[in-house]
Amino acid sequence: MDFIAILAKEFNLRPEHVRAVIEMLDEGNTIPFIARYRKEKTGSMDDQTLRDLAERLEYLRSLEKRREEIAKALEEQGVLTDELTLALQKARTLAELEDIYRPFRPKRRTRATIAKERGLEPLALWLLLQLPKGDVQAEARKYIDPEKEVPDAESALAGARDILAEQISDDAALRKEIREMLLREGVVETKAAKEEDSVYSMYYDYKEPVPKMAAHRILAINRGEREEFLKVSLTAPEGKAELSVRNAFVRGHSPASEQVGLACDDAWERLLFPSLEREIRNELTDRANVQAIHVFSQNLHQLLMQPPIKGKVTLGVDPGFRTGCKLAVIDENGKVLDTGVGHFTLPGAEAGKAAAAKLIKGFVKKYGITAIAIGNGTASRESEQFIVSLLPELPGVAYMIVSEAGASVYSASKLAAAEFPDFDVTQRSAVSIARRMQDPLAELVKIDPKAIGVGQYQHDLKQNELTAALDGVVEQCVNAVGVEVSTASAELLSHVAGIGPALAKNIVTYREENGIPSRAALKKVPKLGPKAFEQCAGFLRVMDSKNPLDATAVHPESYDAAKQVLSTLGYEAKDVKNGGLPGIALKAREYGVEKLAKELDIGLPTLNDILSELQKPGRDPRDELPKPVLRTDVLDMKDLQPGMELTGTVRNVIDFGAFVDIGVHQDGLVHISRMADRFIKHPSEAVKVGDIVKVWVVSVDEKKKRIALTMVKGRQ
Repeated sequence: MDFIAILAKEFNLRPEHVRAVIEMLDEGNTIPFIARYRKEKTGSMDDQTLRDLAERLEYLRSLEKRREEIAKALEEQGVLTDELTLALQKARTLAELEDIYRPFRPKRRTRATIAKERGLEPLALWLLLQLPKGDVQAEARKYIDPEKEVPDAESALAGARDILAEQISDDAALRKEIREMLLREGVVETKAAKEEDSVYSMYYDYKEPVPKMAAHRILAINRGEREEFLKVSLTAPEGKAELSVRNAFVRGHSPASEQVGLACDDAWERLLFPSLEREIRNELTDRANVQAIHVFSQNLHQLLMQPPIKGKVTLGVDPGFRTGCKLAVIDENGKVLDTGVGHFTLPGAEAGKAAAAKLIKGFVKKYGITAIAIGNGTASRESEQFIVSLLPELPGVAYMIVSEAGASVYSASKLAAAEFPDFDVTQRSAVSIARRMQDPLAELVKIDPKAIGVGQYQHDLKQNELTAALDGVVEQCVNAVGVEVSTASAELLSHVAGIGPALAKNIVTYREENGIPSRAALKKVPKLGPKAFEQCAGFLRVMDSKNPLDATAVHPESYDAAKQVLSTLGYEAKDVKNGGLPGIALKAREYGVEKLAKELDIGLPTLNDILSELQKPGRDPRDELPKPVLRTDVLDMKDLQPGMELTGTVRNVIDFGAFVDIGVHQDGLVHISRMADRFIKHPSEAVKVGDIVKVWVVSVDEKKKRIALTMVKGRQ
């Protein structure tokens, strides 16, 4: 199989670029490194294209391996013909390969194998000839043998039909034809399995064409069936599939043809349809799995790339009732300055509230706090109300409810145990909450991406595929932003291209003992060899290095070229440290970018990247996005009225809409039909996680804690 030709055609890429990517992947290069530093070889493919290509390459290689395994198995059975060899070569999916192999696969004991044991296979083959003048009864009587449990002609014919039915159901071409028909025209039907109200009640009497099944409905139906609330079935176009089966095998109108027709009907009802129904259901589930993972990945990417709130001393509040709210003050760089406990959430605890107010005001005055991060766990509402009551006395201070506070911040706080061995879990959680607001990426990478909760039906998905996809997203985000090596946690470093958990720990250990004054010093870290250095160096920043290029995304392999660029255009390396060189791109255009690239013997993509970094060293792509909303007031569900205009933050995007935080501790749902004044296929076309959006209240159900919102004014 020509992988390069197939991938080039499928992805609309040049073959030489595909070949280069395959070679680099096989050499152990990481996708972030290839995407960022090998643009000339790849035609500037982005991370996602490279990941999709790598995934498809893996599938094609698995397909080729399975093709070889089947060919070997058929050869060992002595049944591999030129026709089968050609069919195997033409197969383009694993399903097609398995259909070809199906008749020859070792089977459990079936009605057909029993009939063959009774010597009825010759009769089945005779029937399949469908001779116009053949005497079926006379032929069948030849196989009567009471000792083989064939007492009469009808028993012989029944056994022969069993053999034919299995042969018909195993026919690869027929299975492909009927499978495609079911995918086009089949209908999924669901019925209630028990007389009991549930979240699946909308599916108690429901049907939908297979090609129109949305991912979230497939997953919901699967879960409802698994929890025994639903009975699910697939319905084929009435009579159409049965006719296709008969047309494939029945010839003429002889008595033998009648027997073959009966075998066709049996094959369809007993073997072919149940088998294909399972396959279609599995294919639908696989399709839903891919879509759900895609949505989860998009949401995670947007969440991780939320802009940090820089330059603010922050108070983190981990809400609680009985044991109080744990408080932690961190400086602009995440260093813990102070901690405390405030008892201000229990009703009537006026003394505790007064003491907490004094403590918090003291923190604000002493450390210059300008931002407060409140976790959205237990007692979050009471904590928010108390903090808001203090804001009139705290000029310049605003707050934000930090989502994912529960299990995920708790997980992050456990990882902080080594950093804060004297803190209890809730104290560490308060620190994590504050850091989560200051730099979402640096804090969220400490958490299993699946625990962050920005997907749907995540526990029903293929966990290996979900983990691989989300790990890829984390890797992409971390490397897109870059990592300051002198302050980064081991968890953050572990996602840098070419590093991993073990090497990340080695870097932290070496840093604590020796410091890392430059990128070159990374080569002294135990087990960080030349290949790992090549992969990771460009994504690690050393802000205090004597070499200003160490604080940029310019790779060390391009330092000489970068210095020549500076020299040619009239700059010195030290000029880069003073906030960058905003005029360097213009100077390069005046000089001639192509001319400069030729003189330096580097590609245009690399030169443009160098110029971009010199213009704005160590730029953070997150800075270009809208900043998170900091609040100074508080709302309650009872305050909401239909038509009210609000500003909110998109917290989760799912197949049928988006959940928006409007500051009332209960996210509102914007249904896909209310997201735009045009038709959209998926909510991700209109919003992304972290977007700041204007919404209007449609309805409020306090009892069920449901808020319906619209992004199109006046659309109910």
